[in-house]
Amino acid sequence: MSHLITQEGYDFAFDPSACARCEGNCCKGQSGYVWLSKKEIHNISEFLKIDTQRFLDEYCRKVGYRYSLKELKIGGEHHCIFFDKGCTIYPVRPQQCRSYPFWERYKNKEHINEVCQECIGIVLQS
Repeated sequence: MSHLITQEGYDFAFDPSACARCEGNCCKGQSGYVWLSKKEIHNISEFLKIDTQRFLDEYCRKVGYRYSLKELKIGGEHHCIFFDKGCTIYPVRPQQCRSYPFWERYKNKEHINEVCQECIGIVLQS
């Protein structure tokens, strides 16, 4: 087993080697938002070699004053627009993606089952 990642305040660890066996459960499923900062918009645009406005028009949806990545509905599931058997923008993926599964929501013991069902890399700690 690879090195487990832990963070203070969480009752689980994360085994990053599980990502190689997973089918992108954190990138597909129920509809949601992947919020983008201005810096992330810039970095992803550069990575895709397109201008920022084209990136926003083609790959993002505006929600209030913020931008989120678009989703594609495939087989009844919502997929991140950049998910295709893996993350196609992995080197510049948003911080929200980088920090998964250590989201504030999962500090709450009531939501641990949710993240355990979604992520095969979760290792519960006693």
